[in-house]
Amino acid sequence: MTQELILANATLILAGETRTGSVKITDGLIADIAEGASVPAGALDLGGDYLGPGLIELHTDNLERHIEPRPGVDWPHAAALVAHDAELAATGITTVFDAMRVGSIPSGKGRYIKYARQLATEMLELRARDMLKISHFLHLRAEVCSETLAEELSEFTADDRVGLVSLMDHTPGQRQFRDISKLEKYVKSKRGMSDEEFAAHVAQLKALRAQYGDLHEAATVAEAARFGAVLASHDDTTADQVAVSAGHGIRLAEFPTTVEAARACRAEGIAVMMGAPNLIRGGSHSGNVAAQELAELELLDIVSSDYIPAAQLQAAVKLGEIWGDLARGMATVTAAPARAVGLTDRGVLEVGKRADLTQFAVIDATPMPRAVYVRGARVG
Repeated sequence: MTQELILANATLILAGETRTGSVKITDGLIADIAEGASVPAGALDLGGDYLGPGLIELHTDNLERHIEPRPGVDWPHAAALVAHDAELAATGITTVFDAMRVGSIPSGKGRYIKYARQLATEMLELRARDMLKISHFLHLRAEVCSETLAEELSEFTADDRVGLVSLMDHTPGQRQFRDISKLEKYVKSKRGMSDEEFAAHVAQLKALRAQYGDLHEAATVAEAARFGAVLASHDDTTADQVAVSAGHGIRLAEFPTTVEAARACRAEGIAVMMGAPNLIRGGSHSGNVAAQELAELELLDIVSSDYIPAAQLQAAVKLGEIWGDLARGMATVTAAPARAVGLTDRGVLEVGKRADLTQFAVIDATPMPRAVYVRGARVG
């Protein structure tokens, strides 16, 4: 049986413009887009609310927060996955690349325990049982400063919906943590380390980078190609680092830390992604370049929620204010991320695309989601 829904009298967020109109959905796809404020019989009257594509989230630590709500607390994964999924749906996100760290450090005070393969299997099983509201892909955060990265990557295959692999290097003293005092504050508050334990942690990470870094970097590039996944850089700081990223075939840069790196990305045709909390807070918590500065310099392409799901829509609206163009701001969380990872069936309001939609109002400059649809079915 054909399923049909009309969302009428909305402020449609289209490619390059907003205008009053309606969207007709048939069998989960956008069947028609009409102009005007009329409300046909049987249609839902949105009362002028904004209606745009569902948000596409490429980098979020939110799932890790659900599986470990407190340091050392391992929450049941199925419950964590369902809660994470519902939270994202409620904020307007309809497609997510779930970030999972690969590359463990089994020993030492600052150890990281392997978890990605098991968690990914559980997520894929829930998806197969139709227990998740939104569309899920895998984002493997490949930490070269580790002991087990190559073997953990080898456990994944092209059938695992790995859509994105980030090449990460959190060695103290460079990239995100050029200022080691920022790392010290973060790690001590999260892991309860003493001064001596933190010093040993830094020494351990530097030793791991020296022993495994080049090997792990090469393995990550090769494995991303095996998965058919997009390869992204992370925390590029210098033009030289961007040149290395470009040499790997990277076309997406997550959170470059300086204007220099962002300019180099632009010159290489690499899309720049920044975190929404950075934009909303007015700066980076690690002391790196502010997302708003990159926006004002025309060096910002994509926004991720990073660690606060609701921040993604809020950042898109704020970018609309900065640029004087809401459609452009919304594109940083819809069309641009879709393009970066090769999703051609979503991210824009166009006939024939998936009916993944977000309805929201803006109250005192804050977007308030009213309804969220995935394939035309309301999920939030």
